Amino acid sequence: MFIVSFIALVITMIVIIVMFLASLLSKKSFADREKSSPFECGFDPKSSSRLPFSLRFFLIAVIFLIFDVEIALLLPMIIILPISNLTIWMTTSLFFLIILLIGLYHEWNQGALNWAH
Repeated sequence: MFIVSFIALVITMIVIIVMFLASLLSKKSFADREKSSPFECGFDPKSSSRLPFSLRFFLIAVIFLIFDVEIALLLPMIIILPISNLTIWMTTSLFFLIILLIGLYHEWNQGALNWAH
């Protein structure tokens, strides 16, 4: 019984020493806190997170996603060209590209592509 309590005491002391060393070594200076703070699209990380943000950031992200998906859908079409019917492939590709160009024209008319105001 004495050995068990002695082992528990030693383990408790080791845990306390390790916790003390970890808290002592993990202290960061003010410069380190500034470097490790998140930086999101020009927002000040120290201000309130409930402030409204510019819709330009959102529109740029949406346009990026649209063109990212476009590339992901166009690349397989090029790969399957040799094994597919040329008429069906051309019709499908043109239909897809026309839809994308109409969307791009709509974004351009709405002024979403005018980033430098």
